[in-house]
Amino acid sequence: MSQPREVKEGRFYALSRTYATTEHPLRARRATGKSNRLFLCCLIFLVLSGCAGHKYLIHRDTPANPLALQLQFTHRSGPQVSDRVATVLRRFALNEEYEENPEVCLEKLQLLVDAESQQEFVVDVSEIVYSISELAYILGKRAEQLDDEARALDMYGVAVSNAYMYLFSTEFDAVRNPYDPQFRGACDLYNGSLEATLRLVNAKGQLKPGHSYELTTGKQTYEVATILRGNWQNEDFERFEFVNDFELDGLPASGLSYGLGVPLIAVRKTGDPTDAREHYYPDGLSFPVTALLRVVRPGSMPGRGANHRHHCVLELHDPLAACQLTLAGRIVPLQTDLSTALAYFLDSPQFRETDQATLGLLNPQLTEKHRGLYMLEPFDPSRIPVVMVHGLWSSPSTWMPMFNDLRSFQELRRNYQFWFYHYPTGQPFWTSATQMREDLKKLRNDFDPDHRYEALDYMVLVGHSMGGLVSRLQTLESQNQFWEILSDQPFDSVQGDPKELNMLHSAAFFEPNPDIRRVVTIGTPHHGSDLANDATRWISRKLITLPTMMVSSAKSLISQNPGLFRNADLLLHSTSIDSLSPSSPLFPVILRAPKAPWVVYNNILGAIPEHSWFGEDKPATGDGVVSLVSAHVDDAESEINVNSEHQSIHRHPKAILEVRRILLAHLEQVKSEYRVAQRLASSLDSTRVPANTVAASISDEAND
Repeated sequence: MSQPREVKEGRFYALSRTYATTEHPLRARRATGKSNRLFLCCLIFLVLSGCAGHKYLIHRDTPANPLALQLQFTHRSGPQVSDRVATVLRRFALNEEYEENPEVCLEKLQLLVDAESQQEFVVDVSEIVYSISELAYILGKRAEQLDDEARALDMYGVAVSNAYMYLFSTEFDAVRNPYDPQFRGACDLYNGSLEATLRLVNAKGQLKPGHSYELTTGKQTYEVATILRGNWQNEDFERFEFVNDFELDGLPASGLSYGLGVPLIAVRKTGDPTDAREHYYPDGLSFPVTALLRVVRPGSMPGRGANHRHHCVLELHDPLAACQLTLAGRIVPLQTDLSTALAYFLDSPQFRETDQATLGLLNPQLTEKHRGLYMLEPFDPSRIPVVMVHGLWSSPSTWMPMFNDLRSFQELRRNYQFWFYHYPTGQPFWTSATQMREDLKKLRNDFDPDHRYEALDYMVLVGHSMGGLVSRLQTLESQNQFWEILSDQPFDSVQGDPKELNMLHSAAFFEPNPDIRRVVTIGTPHHGSDLANDATRWISRKLITLPTMMVSSAKSLISQNPGLFRNADLLLHSTSIDSLSPSSPLFPVILRAPKAPWVVYNNILGAIPEHSWFGEDKPATGDGVVSLVSAHVDDAESEINVNSEHQSIHRHPKAILEVRRILLAHLEQVKSEYRVAQRLASSLDSTRVPANTVAASISDEAND
């Protein structure tokens, strides 16, 4: 079985530990030629193997179905009724009728409901209604096997509506028992018969939000309206896939919840390219949807009218917007699966085209078109953004395990929206930080030019490795300190093309982003990494091709300003490996630069014990790439160690749990600030849209 790309890329770090030290980088000069050759061989290996991506899903030969065992799908005569329903048939002397003619048996059960209802035998009626649902489902399966789609749809309709009535009819309130296995059986019958119906409807291309589909039986035709619930729009849907057709492989099965509904994978349709917001949704994006059939007039007795056929409305719910709903006056959880839709997107050809971490390292210019911020869910003005920033030789796919786990917590997905920043990692991290600064500003202007959405004022950045440096630079004030690394002359004295001067000025002079309130760094080399030693820097310069415009602009400015730049090499030849050297003059400046007073820092370090030949572990000195000394910062509100190597620390359960804790703490901070602002409501702009986190939480507290 092929390994995930992140595992393959992790070999770069694991093999490099042979020569990377946690002491002074000059030790690398005394490393043998064998170590340097090992680094080069590892690099070439990844270049050749980086395209062999891992598949996150396995297509099942037979769709998963919780009814398969109970109803004996593999029986030589086809599906069979359960023992519980067989007992009901015997009680009413219908067992022989079932064996001889199950269709007639179903009709007699339907007549029994009316007869028993008149005598107010509610317990018997509920058992009969359940039996009708199960028998109709079996008859639907048999009809489908005979390619009688009309009959199959009719029977599935009977099954789903009677299961619905068993669960929600007010006449059964006194006898309904959620501890009875039959209650969960009714949920499975509802979900199974609804899924079977949707498969037939979808095969005809009739499953479309905002449209209706016709359910034709031998007696009449029903029209089922399809409506959308959530933040997606009708025009966002291109097609549907069924979650039960797939098995996860390589991604944790987080985000699963049990209830009512059919989890689907919705593939997004590409929107209007002239809409600036369209560029934030990646091509081939798929997202989770749960289909639920709401029976009209659920309080009516199921035996009355249309031979147990009931008019319905099909609802397509976004489980990220709501994980439960009200049916017949009851709070009902949706059956959801967030992970499979995510894995389907990760397996898409469109995503694999952009997920080229090795190419982004070796030739940043070729992946520049993919640079930017990406959303995997619809923009929500009331939820706080969490922007995840990957590290060296990586891409947004590295965040998928953490992202998948974090949004499985209802409180987090209700209050946060997760975005990803993608950038080519072969260029110096300060160049990427400059570009991210511009990209964040553009996103705010595209979605909220008037700054009406309060939630966007509380953004959180989460950066792994070099991504932590890119993130931290968003919160610093440059003053003249960064420019003084390059020159002791005033910037106004620099001669050159206005466009080139503007690029240089943006990199050297900047202000902290007022929208960012918290930065979480994970395995970040705040003082540089010994991995960036003389040998690896030399090899990297041979293999990494810097962007043509960046190099040509630097050459042009240097030639027009002889003697002005004291450190021209930073402009001309610096790769990302060079920028991470502990001897880089940027690290002292980054650490002492003025920080935005409104920003909180949290830090997660990797600490793996070093094994000795004598069987005793030495104290941990780092994660194999970044030493504990380099990963530590004095200004962090919290800092923890995780027993993990550098390439996987952000996927470690302890790190994910810590990020969850931090986000919950951030939520409390936002609530506190909101309460203070409420006391000063007279000075607030009433046109602003409050964060969902704040409004919902305070409302909940008031209700409690």
